[in-house]
Amino acid sequence: MKKDTSFRVVVGVLAFLSVAGVAAWIFQLMQGLEVTGMNNGVSWGLYITTFMFFVGLSAGGLIVASSASVFGVKKYKRVAKPAVLLSTICIIAAAVLVVIDLGNAGRIFNLLLHPNFSSPLMWDVVVISSYLIINLLYLWFMTRKNPDDAKIAVVSRFALPVAILVHSVTAWIFGLQIAKVGWFSAVMAPLFVASALDSGLALLLIVLVMLNATGAFKTGKELIGSLAGLLATCIAIDGFLVFCELLTMGYPGGHEAEYLALLMTGPTAPFFWGELILGIAVPFLILVFRKCREKTALVVLASTLVVLGVFFKRVWLLCTAFVALNVPGAPGVMSGNNMLGDPGWSLMGAYVPTAVEVVIVVGVIALSALAYMLLAHKVFGEQSAMQEA
Repeated sequence: MKKDTSFRVVVGVLAFLSVAGVAAWIFQLMQGLEVTGMNNGVSWGLYITTFMFFVGLSAGGLIVASSASVFGVKKYKRVAKPAVLLSTICIIAAAVLVVIDLGNAGRIFNLLLHPNFSSPLMWDVVVISSYLIINLLYLWFMTRKNPDDAKIAVVSRFALPVAILVHSVTAWIFGLQIAKVGWFSAVMAPLFVASALDSGLALLLIVLVMLNATGAFKTGKELIGSLAGLLATCIAIDGFLVFCELLTMGYPGGHEAEYLALLMTGPTAPFFWGELILGIAVPFLILVFRKCREKTALVVLASTLVVLGVFFKRVWLLCTAFVALNVPGAPGVMSGNNMLGDPGWSLMGAYVPTAVEVVIVVGVIALSALAYMLLAHKVFGEQSAMQEA
């Protein structure tokens, strides 16, 4: 009875936040993007930050699920269903955030009617659409009364490379823009893939523990510990790639030393240090020890810190580049006023999310959580009942 009551309360809260988010989006559609904190100098903000975040979250679950077939890791087959369901919900949320960022949802048709395949933005549309189709096929074959293992194996072989590609293409949207010092990097794609692996896997661990607690889906402690060990490895790889990038920036004589100083002491410094300390160092020090991996509470704590740390990473990655000056040769953008308040060209911008943006993003997150809860309850409900019987 208590579990049912708690479930209904959580559903009610998430539904309220979802409705608030939809109402805020309708308000934005009526008033235009001027209700956000974005401007000509800062063209991307909280929506694209959260878009990057959700794309990464989606990758981890699908990679774990497809590993069962591609690499023969049989024990991961157990969590394939909740992993793929989580991946599907996250990639849909990412697509929704792109539509919201366009201001007018009808503009999405411009991409379809007048595609520019030389633009990484168009590449992302194609790869995310393909990724969503693969997720839906994966779910369809796994949730049938008689799952077809042969078809699941075929889909998983496409799922793994596409899961890596979807985050690589998202990284190239930034890495191929030479006007921004912080984005123009050859290792942007590996950095995105690594952070996608640890954040997606961390979220999957949190979800599995929650499903365990509600009795909707049972996962043994041994498997949780195994996934936590894999997460520790992913964190180490992510940390190494971040270190390589920072070393290149800060090495004496490097042309990005000023940008590194801005990262460490500028407006986005709390997010930068938060990612390094909370998102990498602390969870790694927890999960690197086997005894800690055997304690569910510590695994959830470390996983939560990883998810939070990767979100911090998305914030400083996106916003710091707008705070920094454009590279020499780029005149800037016409913003109507520059940093001194006079009309003219602006080489840098200022941005703070408005209440409308925050409510919309919270609404998308709440709607995603609500969708997962309801679908998991439906998909795993019969399985739980059979186990209890």
